[in-house]
Amino acid sequence: MIGYYLKAFHIVFVVTWFAGLFYFVRLLVHYKEADKHDQSVKTALRAQFKKMGKGLWLGITYPSMVLTLIFGFSLVYYYNFWTMPWMHVKFSFVVGLLLYHFYCGYLYNQMQSDALRVSSFTLRVYNELATVFLFGIVFTVVFKQQIFSSLFGVALIALALALLVAVYLFKLKRATRNNEK
Repeated sequence: MIGYYLKAFHIVFVVTWFAGLFYFVRLLVHYKEADKHDQSVKTALRAQFKKMGKGLWLGITYPSMVLTLIFGFSLVYYYNFWTMPWMHVKFSFVVGLLLYHFYCGYLYNQMQSDALRVSSFTLRVYNELATVFLFGIVFTVVFKQQIFSSLFGVALIALALALLVAVYLFKLKRATRNNEK
């Protein structure tokens, strides 16, 4: 019975962690795009985005990461998942996600000190990286041994490329719309 509770809490905190990561990077995009406004509006927008980012990062995203890891490692221990090859693949995705998370923390610190040096387009692309990690982790857990087929890798690469193309097309559409004004 304890395994079900561990799994349920793990899933809940995975969801809140990803929600926090997705929303936080979107806040960074909006923070960066505040530069397009006059100084008074830019200052007000940046102050609001910093406040929202602080609450999101410190109140939801970071604690959710910690709780995800606690319940995740509890599951690994409880079910002895270390012996299963698919868990090593999932763990590599989790390590990538942790690196992504800590880079978001680095961007959080830049935002809080008004020193965010990344373009809004780069942030939009960066936001899609979390989607790749999400798909990789979920599909690894669901398909377990079947992930060792070449189709899994091809599908993940295709997803990443499709997301990059979508972001680039959005950028083109937005540039066209701005030129029409």
